[in-house]
Order: sequence, then C-alpha cells, then structure tokens
Amino acid sequence: MKKNLGSTDKVIRYILAIVALFIGFLSGVSGFVQGIFISVALILIGTSLLSFCPLYAIVGLKTCKNEQ
Repeated sequence: MKKNLGSTDKVIRYILAIVALFIGFLSGVSGFVQGIFISVALILIGTSLLSFCPLYAIVGLKTCKNEQ
C-alpha cells in the first residue's frame, strides 16, 4: 500500500472529521444520520492516519510529494 495523501490533504481530512463528529454528537441529529456522520469521521481519520485513500488509488490521484 503506497502512500497517496499529502500533509495538506491530511489536515483537511482531520478538520472535516472534527466537524462531522461535532455534527454527529452535538447537533441533535440522531439515528441513521448520526451514524453516517460518525462513520464518515472515522473513515476520514483512518485514511489520514494511514496516509492512504482507497478512492485516490482507484482514480489514480496522489497528493503526497515523495514516492513511498
């Protein structure tokens, strides 16, 4: 699994994950919608920690500078 996420992309994903978690837990949504927000946040955090996005790999997109 080659890394395909750059540092800017990871920061944006972390920020979006925080927003999704905030909406999921504190905005008053519940049930299925809350589960979607929390799931999206977990996926964003996971891809950022691994520096790998499966969707980027399928599309052939790469935002990191170094070949790893």
